Amino acid sequence: MAGCIRQEVLSGIGTQSQFDRLRKTIQAFDDLGADMSTHERAAELFNRCRASGIQGSHIDFLICAIAREHRVPIFTLDQDFTRYAEVCRVELYRPRDS
Repeated sequence: MAGCIRQEVLSGIGTQSQFDRLRKTIQAFDDLGADMSTHERAAELFNRCRASGIQGSHIDFLICAIAREHRVPIFTLDQDFTRYAEVCRVELYRPRDS
């Protein structure tokens, strides 16, 4: 799990006990780090998408860069990533319809 995703998941939790339980649960996921080259790639992906008329947040493009670097699909229900996927060449995890 990317650190920025870990932070987002834990942000806004109502009580300390809920926060502690969730933090402990998601500690099972390895940390997918981001170094200088990852942030540079995220900026490159941002620029490519922008040149194609696709807007997004810096964090979204950091997630794309981390996914590419670690060769993992992105699990999201956010439709913005569908637009990023083509330009950024990232794979999206598609849950099966129940």
